[in-house]
Amino acid sequence: MALVGATGGGKTSIISALGRFYDIERGAIVVDGIDVREWDKQALRRHLGLVLQDVFLFSGDIAANITLRDPRIDHQKMVEAARRAHIAPFIERLPNQYGEEVQERGSTLSQGQRQLLSFARALAFDPRILILDEATSSVDTETELLIQDALQELLKDRTALIIAHRLSTIKNADRILVIHKGEIWEQGTHSELLGQGGLYSRLYDLQYRFQEAEGQEQGAWRAEQGARGRDHGAKGPSAKSSEPSV
Repeated sequence: MALVGATGGGKTSIISALGRFYDIERGAIVVDGIDVREWDKQALRRHLGLVLQDVFLFSGDIAANITLRDPRIDHQKMVEAARRAHIAPFIERLPNQYGEEVQERGSTLSQGQRQLLSFARALAFDPRILILDEATSSVDTETELLIQDALQELLKDRTALIIAHRLSTIKNADRILVIHKGEIWEQGTHSELLGQGGLYSRLYDLQYRFQEAEGQEQGAWRAEQGARGRDHGAKGPSAKSSEPSV
């Protein structure tokens, strides 16, 4: 299930209530038919995997950042999680591989690499319920495609709740809730919501036009760089031939 809507609409508050970071006063949230307020907090949170936009990495090596030094996650399970998250090729090119040091907050890694590491961590712990909070909103389009492939592995055989900024990332969700001013304004599949012509449809149309314009700008920039390269190549030999021979 995916939650979409403007900033401040209440999407993250729903996630916080699900994890019992605070308890709701009215209504109920149930997990396996049991009100979350009846769950032991630690037991409930062991079933939840949370992947945020701002990935938290700590000083230590890559292995520790994936396993959190949990003895239940052995080396084989860690490597398999990294492979499924599509971060293994990058790690295995490093001098010390999984023993490579990570600086505080992962400052030596790109945003996409940090995000894929967080996916590997989630896969290693194998939660029954996965929560993705704006997990792809800070990466470029090329990295997002890699992350989308990793997401397919991450979402297999588990319940997932996705808060999405880029609507392209939640097209295949079984159910999409459009949250506006703390209320559910619309719900349905991607195609159903587009057919309604409501808030979701307008959000998608605006975002699609923006991405289309962004793509055209990138295409024009690449074409300009290519033309400059060809001009430079064409000028090089003629300039060289005009020099007097010694």
